[in-house]
Amino acid sequence: MLISKPGLDGHDRGAKIVARAFEEAGAEVIYTGLQATPEEIAEIAKREEVDVVGVSLLSGAHNSLMPRVIERCKESGVDDGVVYLLGGIIPQEDIPALLAAGVERVFGPGSELGEIVSFTLERVAERSVGEIVSEMGTKSFNL
Repeated sequence: MLISKPGLDGHDRGAKIVARAFEEAGAEVIYTGLQATPEEIAEIAKREEVDVVGVSLLSGAHNSLMPRVIERCKESGVDDGVVYLLGGIIPQEDIPALLAAGVERVFGPGSELGEIVSFTLERVAERSVGEIVSEMGTKSFNL
């Protein structure tokens, strides 16, 4: 999974805590560091073949940066099954448009680490099983 901090936001404590929680759950985590561009995030996501792109935003630029991250990922050929997550201070009225842009879930202040990790791992597992079933649907088996 990829955890990123796009834009000019300089506060990354939350992103580092979430990244650590995923590492403790057994996930391989790549952290971009501060001020990654949507293009850099897409390039890393493609190169590393990640299952999850998590973005942390506290700068108020979520309505422009998060859709750009998703667009750039898709343009660069990142797998359609990637789970996009957003964390940070996101006003409730902005969430529907972010979900429509492709964000799976928005986690705000006070979200429990266990909930973030379990939601994400369940979503990745669902997508992985769905891909396997799709591939198997065209094959026949003799039992």
